Amino acid sequence: MSIAFSAAPGNPKRASITAVTSGKGGVGKTFMAANLAAALTRRGERVLVLDADLGLANLDVVLNLHPKITLHDVFTGKAELTEAILPAPGGFSVLLAGSGLVEYSRLTPEVRDQLMEVIQKLAPRFDRILLDTGAGISDVVLYAVSLADDVMVIATPEPTSLTDAYATIKVLASQQQRRVIQLVVNQTSRPGEGRAIRNQLQQVIDRYVSNGTDTPLKLELLGEIATDASVREAVQRRQLLLESIPGCAAAKAVGAIAEKLSP
Repeated sequence: MSIAFSAAPGNPKRASITAVTSGKGGVGKTFMAANLAAALTRRGERVLVLDADLGLANLDVVLNLHPKITLHDVFTGKAELTEAILPAPGGFSVLLAGSGLVEYSRLTPEVRDQLMEVIQKLAPRFDRILLDTGAGISDVVLYAVSLADDVMVIATPEPTSLTDAYATIKVLASQQQRRVIQLVVNQTSRPGEGRAIRNQLQQVIDRYVSNGTDTPLKLELLGEIATDASVREAVQRRQLLLESIPGCAAAKAVGAIAEKLSP
C-alpha cells in the first residue's frame, strides 16, 4: 500500500535533510535511522526515511516490510514516486531501495541525477528526511551525503569503528567543506563514554583536519546509546525498539536525541 502525501497548507518549507552515515558497517546506522524517525514522528514531525544504500539496502529487513515497489522501479520508470512511498511502523514514511543491484554500486551520472530529482520532489512534502546511506566513503555514499543539510555519523567505541569514523569525517570536511558534523556513539559500556570519544576525535580533528583552516570543524555529540539487550531482541524480531520496548534505556536515549534535534 502506498500513501498519498502533500505539502501542508500554508507551509512552503522544505524538509530538513539529515544523512545518517558511518565509516564502518554494523554499527547500528539503519537501526538508528528507523528508531530516530519514530521518535521524531512522536514529536509531531512528518518524517520520511529514504534508503540511500542503493545496492545493499536493508531498511526493509529492519522494519519487516516487503515492498512490491522500490526506488529502483522509480528510477527505471516502472512506477511513480508516490507509489513507492510506504507507511512504516512508528508512523513515518519510507522509500525503500532494492538490494543486490550491482548497477547502483557506483555513481553514474544517471543515478546522480535521479537521486537528486527524487529528493527535490520529496523535500517540500515532509518536515524531515533521513537518508540512510551506505557505510564508508564510496562515491555513492559521499554523493548521498552531499544532498543533506546535516550529517550524523554513527560510531561505536570499537577501534576500527572510530578509525573509519575519523576517515569519513576527514573526507567530508575536505570534499564537502563540512564545518559541523553530528556524532552518535552507539553501544557504549559506561556513562560518559560517548563524551570521551567525542573529545578524543575532536582533538585529532583539531590537529589534522582543522589546522590552518579559517573555520574549524566542530564535532557535535548528539548522544550516546548504551549497550542494551533490548536492541538485539528488537532487531531479531524485526521490530522498532521504540514500538516494542519503549521503556528500555536505548529507546530513551534515542528519544533524547530526537528531543535535541526537534526541541
